[in-house]
Amino acid sequence: MADAAAAAAAAADGQLLCLGSELQEKGRALLFELREYNRPVTAFALRVEGRVVAYLNRCAHVPVQMDWQPGEFLDAEQRFIICSIHGATYEPADGRCVGGPCGRGRLKPVAVQERDGSVYWYPDSQLKPSAAVPSHADQSPPGSPA
Repeated sequence: MADAAAAAAAAADGQLLCLGSELQEKGRALLFELREYNRPVTAFALRVEGRVVAYLNRCAHVPVQMDWQPGEFLDAEQRFIICSIHGATYEPADGRCVGGPCGRGRLKPVAVQERDGSVYWYPDSQLKPSAAVPSHADQSPPGSPA
């Protein structure tokens, strides 16, 4: 009984990101704003191998945003997350560096869960919600409905 109450309390702390159906397998990532140590940062969530993963949008090699177009992180074969600046390459499932100048680094994960058809992210001691919410309209291709 106590475990069920703890699980319900933890679920209540989740921050809604989107509907699960909005994240297509190895498709465009959802960008969202949060705060790390009270500084604004961008994170991204994407679906790989049927599950949702999320990381800060910051390369382990040089702390720059990695997407080559808004929400586009995967290489041409859609196998790896790749930094558009120096080509550091990461395994999408766990964020570990697999090639390029990132050495033994890894992307900083953001705790996410897909539950009841929706995707939530979970704040922790370092990552807190931002006043901004995900903007799906900002990621739509020009001329498409928002």
